[in-house]
Amino acid sequence: MTALDLYTRTARAASSRVLPAYSSSFGLASRLLPPRVRGHIADVYALVRVADEIVDGPASEAGLGDAARRAALDELEGETLRALSCGFSANLVVHAFADTARRTGIPETLIRPFFASMRMDADGVEIGDEATYRAYIHGSAEVVGSMCLRAFAQEDRALLIDDELEEGARRLGAAFQKVNFLRDLADDCERLGRSYFPGVDPRALSEDDKLRIVSDVDSDLAVASSALTRLPGRSRRATAAAAGLFSRLNDVLRATPARELLERRVSVPRRVKAAVLVRAALDRPTAVRA
Repeated sequence: MTALDLYTRTARAASSRVLPAYSSSFGLASRLLPPRVRGHIADVYALVRVADEIVDGPASEAGLGDAARRAALDELEGETLRALSCGFSANLVVHAFADTARRTGIPETLIRPFFASMRMDADGVEIGDEATYRAYIHGSAEVVGSMCLRAFAQEDRALLIDDELEEGARRLGAAFQKVNFLRDLADDCERLGRSYFPGVDPRALSEDDKLRIVSDVDSDLAVASSALTRLPGRSRRATAAAAGLFSRLNDVLRATPARELLERRVSVPRRVKAAVLVRAALDRPTAVRA
């Protein structure tokens, strides 16, 4: 083992701790992946989470003002792109991501839009129209889905990533993001002063607004679930598990009165999560609404 091999192994071990610490749903679903693919997904998630934490929480709690957080985000992007080019970073999370990106074929054209959306949050850009909303969703979620698709393809190198698979991966990422927006409506509105859905006042969310959003999520999940059945076996089951968990969460959002979404953060009961995971593990994915 070379010194670089040891460093990379250490970096990836560090990144692997981020996913289960921050996301129970993704953490559970990722257990169905083969180890190599699971490691790649963990590396992608870790970088995404670090960028998100610069924008949203810990950086502010540490005392960084708006300009300092923007500078930290710019520095993270620059370090990521340099590591993608040269294969090394002193930042363990960045190094692990760059190693995964180089091995799986994640290009700079997926990385830059992600940071562009994070910068929209850092700069307090108001999402007031459909075009801005779609640009934000693309960078913050759709490209992450495309990154994960390249990781899944490592389970079977013969898999051809075509337009159908790309669309499915993007739509799955978008569905996850929209569900999180709706579930975190109160925190985004009250603590961060953000509103992600154009034309919707989160403080006066109507039942019609809510139903329109969950129906949009249903459409995304249906397209994604159809396309991603082509993934290799274990990656297919893990993806089906994640889609099933978010589909169930979307059902909970549908059943929760709109006014209550500003009062509490809803979740899927553990027994329901367990049932979704068992079905996915048995390759009998939970049905999603069309």
